[in-house]
Amino acid sequence: MGPAIHRALLDTAALDRLPRVADTDTALLVTDYRAADPQLLARTEVLFTHWGSPLLDEDALRRLPALKAVVHAAGSVKHHVTPAVWERGITVSSAAAANALPVAEFTLAAILFANKRVLESSRRYRHERSAYELLPYYTGHGNYRRTVGIVGASRIGRRVIELLRPFDLDVLLYDPYVDPDEATALGVRPLPLDELVSLSDVVSIHAPAIPETRRMFGARLLRRLPDGATLINTARGSLVDTEALVAELESGRIHAVIDVTDPEELPADSPLYTLPNVLLTPHIAGSLGNELTRMAHWAIDEVERYAHGQPFAHGIGPDELSRSA
Repeated sequence: MGPAIHRALLDTAALDRLPRVADTDTALLVTDYRAADPQLLARTEVLFTHWGSPLLDEDALRRLPALKAVVHAAGSVKHHVTPAVWERGITVSSAAAANALPVAEFTLAAILFANKRVLESSRRYRHERSAYELLPYYTGHGNYRRTVGIVGASRIGRRVIELLRPFDLDVLLYDPYVDPDEATALGVRPLPLDELVSLSDVVSIHAPAIPETRRMFGARLLRRLPDGATLINTARGSLVDTEALVAELESGRIHAVIDVTDPEELPADSPLYTLPNVLLTPHIAGSLGNELTRMAHWAIDEVERYAHGQPFAHGIGPDELSRSA
């Protein structure tokens, strides 16, 4: 993993636990397999990885002849696990389910705030610095009987659906991999994407970043959002055509909560920084701060299962990469 995440991820409890379940040097950090101690790599059976992990390609695997498992204390493994890992029969685990929790919580807050027009009213109050008549301003706003469209029944999408159950909301779902019976079990109404977007007061994106979803929210689809609707993106920036989104937002017709962008680092003159109908955050929906600790302990649980000869609780295979972030 990267040096900064190594310091942030492993708290005292994690540092105490890891050596009890495996022969581990918790101070050792590998950022380049070519520069690491070859004798150490030769006897390594399990890799404990996180953001910034070096690529596990064929060259790296030749240096890791005893490797049997990769335990990732974060979400997506796309950035470091290659097909060569599975071809060699190495098992892989991910703490993606743990990382889904804060993203879903962020999304729930964004949905409720969007329908209540919290940020918009806050800005107006700050500008006017006096009370204003609320009832006319709030006509049509609120969280009673509003429609929320979820795009993608991923781990995060499913957790968002679960968190929305206590509220008086109509929840729609678009996911080509979910059949009507499963949608019924989830408590949502499945719809084609165009129809979902046209009917939703809030649309929240939880689909994977794959070639088929690149810029799926382009100008045509964004135009289908009802006036006053809010688009939330906590998935990947590449799912939205940034130029088309900016055009819609500059018209003032819709709102957006954007945690991920394309490009990932926006230019300093991007209108998204200053548009009043945009809440722009720097990719904070996922695990940060003490939420990293949860992922660390989920991963250590997996190392413990491995040590006892048990299967991973959160194992993943190559087939999942085509449908994951």
